[in-house]
Amino acid sequence: MKLSPQISHPPPPTPHSPNLLIRNLSQIATPLGFVPARGESMRKVAVFDDAVIVIRDRRFAFVGRESDLDPDLRGIIDEDFDARGATAVPGFVDSHTHIPFAGFRETEFNRRLQGETYEKIAASGGGIASSVHATRRASQEELTENILARTRTMARYGTTTAEAKSGYGLSVEGELKQLRAIRGASADSLVRLVPTCLAAHDFPPEGRSSAAARRGYVSMIIGEILPAVADEKLAVFCDAFVERGVFTVEEGDAVLRAGAALGLFPRLHADELSDTDGASLSAALGCASADHLMHVSDAGIAALAASNTVANLLPATSFFLMSDRYAPARKLIDADAIVSLSTDCNPGTSMTESMPMVMQLATLQMKMTVEESLTAATLNGASSLRLAHEIGSIEAGKRADLVLLDAPNYLHLVYHFGVNLVTRVMRDGVWVV
Repeated sequence: MKLSPQISHPPPPTPHSPNLLIRNLSQIATPLGFVPARGESMRKVAVFDDAVIVIRDRRFAFVGRESDLDPDLRGIIDEDFDARGATAVPGFVDSHTHIPFAGFRETEFNRRLQGETYEKIAASGGGIASSVHATRRASQEELTENILARTRTMARYGTTTAEAKSGYGLSVEGELKQLRAIRGASADSLVRLVPTCLAAHDFPPEGRSSAAARRGYVSMIIGEILPAVADEKLAVFCDAFVERGVFTVEEGDAVLRAGAALGLFPRLHADELSDTDGASLSAALGCASADHLMHVSDAGIAALAASNTVANLLPATSFFLMSDRYAPARKLIDADAIVSLSTDCNPGTSMTESMPMVMQLATLQMKMTVEESLTAATLNGASSLRLAHEIGSIEAGKRADLVLLDAPNYLHLVYHFGVNLVTRVMRDGVWVV
């Protein structure tokens, strides 16, 4: 099934959107291409020293030395912008987040610091159930404001596009409320939002009492929630959490096939806490992404490598849960899988909006190179959202999304850690930070 997700409207011009020449850049570093990079190609980052960027009609029109700039293109430039020695990279694409939530879970975090396990906390009413209670109580307007606050933080750290999942409603009205909040936030968000319906995130409190209650909730997702979401065009993707104690492989398969039949492209939380063969299921279903993968098997890696499903890795989750187990990025890349990176921003297991932090963890904990992490955080993340033809790299024809770093080169993204190097962020040719 082919899908071209709708891209939310660009931010309004302030006061207008001039054709722009960005000069005095120390460096431009970007993957190239309109399709994802895999294997060794993830290291092939194009680097331009002492180059300029021309933006015309909110898209990149030229990247290279100013001496090579076509006179006709030079003639349409309205403004020069002095980058003052900054390094330019593509806007980051955060392709796995849970930002439409209410309430925080900092007390649970403190309990984990004192030795309690995530499973024990969940059994006592914490975990996803805690966020479900808080999100159900919140109004749609409150959720919209929460999304806007989080996207403002994301933008300050260089994110220009983010996927946003529901999954804390776990009822018809609860899921629709979250997805409507995403739609409501899109008009004012500094970050481009791509919505995903994750009704199959967990079973609601009222759906846990028996096997019949579980079957009833799966039937509700398939027969009521997904059709309502599709009818209102509230989501591009459909997701499911296949894991022991949550949704079985068979249940996840049924939910994703039902979503696909309604035009919602499938994604899958796969092999996060145990090997449930989720990676293989993702590849078999042609999912846009298989996410987490801390426990992916060699067979799962081979299945992903033979497919176009993106292995979306979330190292901040392992870090935040104080786990020594990270997804096997090196094995995935060396097998020629497509690998992306995301924050997994959520209140319980990864409370961060920072893609540079994720890149640092990817290199220092998962042994990815800086070049691989940059490709994973931009072009391959865009591919996971089916948007690589529009965003994810700095090259002619694509939407003008970029980040300026207070750094002499792109290596400082990882080398200079613990600080925010982002000085300016552009989305669709407009400075938003």
